Amino acid sequence: MPDGTLEYYARNFKEFGESTFNVDFSSTQERFLRHLPPKAAILDFGCGSGRDTSYFLQKGFSVTATDGSPEMCRLASANTGHEVKHLLFQELDAESAFDGIWACASVLHLPKTELKDVFLRMEKALKDNGILYVSFKYGSFEGIRNGRFFTNFTEDEFKDFLSQNSGMKIIDYWITADVRPKRKEEKWLNLLIRKISR
Repeated sequence: MPDGTLEYYARNFKEFGESTFNVDFSSTQERFLRHLPPKAAILDFGCGSGRDTSYFLQKGFSVTATDGSPEMCRLASANTGHEVKHLLFQELDAESAFDGIWACASVLHLPKTELKDVFLRMEKALKDNGILYVSFKYGSFEGIRNGRFFTNFTEDEFKDFLSQNSGMKIIDYWITADVRPKRKEEKWLNLLIRKISR
């Protein structure tokens, strides 16, 4: 992860957790879950405060939670009562292990050059016909902003990126406002992507 981003979470994990854990994100969570079988295996890839891991566990799903920040891992584990594994995105090395991967506002911290490899790793980790949810801030920016690295996408830019770097297929996408208080002006690109059975 680019310089500064992990350090940002090391310094701000408590404040970040307080601003995200209790936010109602159920409409997007359910949009993802309806594509999965009951008790499906989900990878919460960059789980942050553990909000989504907690939701998926309450719904009866089998969740593997990971984060690249040791501080966020400890916070998410405390919030959920569930083990959270310290794992950088580039360290994912599973094969056909998950029905779904949830990468909510997480892999956006990688530059496009590193995202290429991580998308291939996520594709490999999914079972055939598995579902990936991923979200990015909406726009064309790539660089450091307020202490963290971000890669933003528009829908057309992301379609082009995915076509070059993965065999997966977009099945749905939508744009939302940020759900956190005082952040409504920020827009997000949300995508559901299916691993095509080979």
